[in-house]
Amino acid sequence: QLWDIRKKAAVQTFQNTYQVLAVTFNDTSDQIISGGIDNDIKVWDLRQNKLTYTMRGHADSVTGLSLSSEGSYLLSNAMDNTVRIWDVRPFAPKERCVKIFQGNVHNFEKNLLRCSWSPDGSKIAGGSADRFVYVWDTTSRRILYKLPGHAGSVNELAFHPEEPIILSASSDKRLYMGEIQ
Repeated sequence: QLWDIRKKAAVQTFQNTYQVLAVTFNDTSDQIISGGIDNDIKVWDLRQNKLTYTMRGHADSVTGLSLSSEGSYLLSNAMDNTVRIWDVRPFAPKERCVKIFQGNVHNFEKNLLRCSWSPDGSKIAGGSADRFVYVWDTTSRRILYKLPGHAGSVNELAFHPEEPIILSASSDKRLYMGEIQ
C-alpha cells in the first residue's frame, strides 16, 4: 500500500500474489519497485496504478533493494546468495540484469538482508548471514572488503554520505562503523 502520512491513510494499493519483503521508489517517485518471496522484482506505475514490468533472475526471495544515487540502477540482495545490479532506465534492454555479485550468504534464519550503494556508486555492500559485511567494487565485481566483528547476521548497511565509512546493523543487537578506502 502507498500511504499519505498527512491523511494517515492508504491512498493506493498494489496487488501482489506473494509476500513483499523490500520496496523503494524510483528517482522521480512515479514508480514503486518491490521484491519478495516470488523471487521477482516488480516495477509499478503510480500514475496508472499497474505493473509496468518484472525483472527475473534471482532464484530465491528478494530481501533488499537500493536505488543508485542517479536513479539509473537498482541493487538487489536475495536469499540465492547473490547481489545484482539492474538497469531501471526507461528504455533499457529487455535483459535488465547487468551484474551479479557473489560472496555473501543467507542461511536458515532467513533474515531480510539489505544492500546499499556508496554515494559515488563505485562500491556496493550486502548484508550476510555469515556475520561479515561484504563490500564490492562495482566495476571489477571484486570483493574489496569482508569486514568481521558481528556475532549475528548483518541485516542492514549504510555508507556515510561524505566519509569513507560504512555502518552495519546486526542480529547481535550491535551497530558497527568500519573505515574503508
